[in-house]
Amino acid sequence: MRILVLGGSGFVGRAVATEAIAHGHDVTVFNRGLRDPVAGARLLVGDRTTAGGLAALPGGSWDAVVDTWSANADVVAAAAEVLAGHAAHYTYISSRSVHPIDETGPAAALDETAPLVALDDPGYAGDKLRGEAAAERFAGPVLFARAGLILGPHEDIGRLPWWLRRLERGGPTLAPGPRDLPLQYVDARDLAIFVLTAAEAGLTGPYNVVSAPGHTTMGELLDTANAVTGGHADLRWTDPQTILDAGIAPWTQLPIWLPPGNLHRFLHQGDVSRALAAGLHCRPIQDTITDTWTWLSSLPGDAPHRPDRPALGLDPAVEQKLL
Repeated sequence: MRILVLGGSGFVGRAVATEAIAHGHDVTVFNRGLRDPVAGARLLVGDRTTAGGLAALPGGSWDAVVDTWSANADVVAAAAEVLAGHAAHYTYISSRSVHPIDETGPAAALDETAPLVALDDPGYAGDKLRGEAAAERFAGPVLFARAGLILGPHEDIGRLPWWLRRLERGGPTLAPGPRDLPLQYVDARDLAIFVLTAAEAGLTGPYNVVSAPGHTTMGELLDTANAVTGGHADLRWTDPQTILDAGIAPWTQLPIWLPPGNLHRFLHQGDVSRALAAGLHCRPIQDTITDTWTWLSSLPGDAPHRPDRPALGLDPAVEQKLL
């Protein structure tokens, strides 16, 4: 196929471009040209947030478009309109966050038919839902890949990279329990392979694209990451309430981790049967961690970090005080 990736030089977009090339597709990436494109990809330069920034697109023709934009939905709408008639299929990388989280009641495993947040929600969830609505301007087959937690090489959010660097540093290390806490995530490369396969098959509509619940656990993730980084850390497993009572914030100060409860069930027990039936395959956590560490170790400095996302991680002094 002829694939156009809007982005293609960061995290998920880079994974899509890389996997598309590896599977023999002809790949074009469209971005501001600030970072080196994936080897083998053709680069079109433009800033989609500016007037006239999409001028390089109308002259092309593609079998599939993959759009990874996560902010102002007007940007998605503009691209979808420009590409209408120039491509056969459009994928928008969305999020399971388009479903509201009931923090007080029981959280059932949500599938793609669950209620959605309000379209005018001012946060990330609203941005993604408005992005889905904007992608419909393509006026052709559109797929919504609703991802959850995304990990893997080139991660620019800082979740798994923070843990890898912390475990490499070693010593007594706060490990948020319980050890058997189930985790549900998707490797960016498996997300990429799914959307490429789905585009080729002409699939449309929403798909929850994340591993099956319990694909790994907090214990397996940290034990594997510790082994991969040299086994320097002495993991001190700590019950969730002790961590919360110390004022340590889940998800941000302790990336990836959420204590048992409704928020955890929402993120880590989603119904993904539709995507699995459509061919989603998720590699073992060992592969994700090993490959991320190989990439991270190859960098001359810190991992790249998206400027629109907050810095993550726990201050060593706070960690030591709790331990």
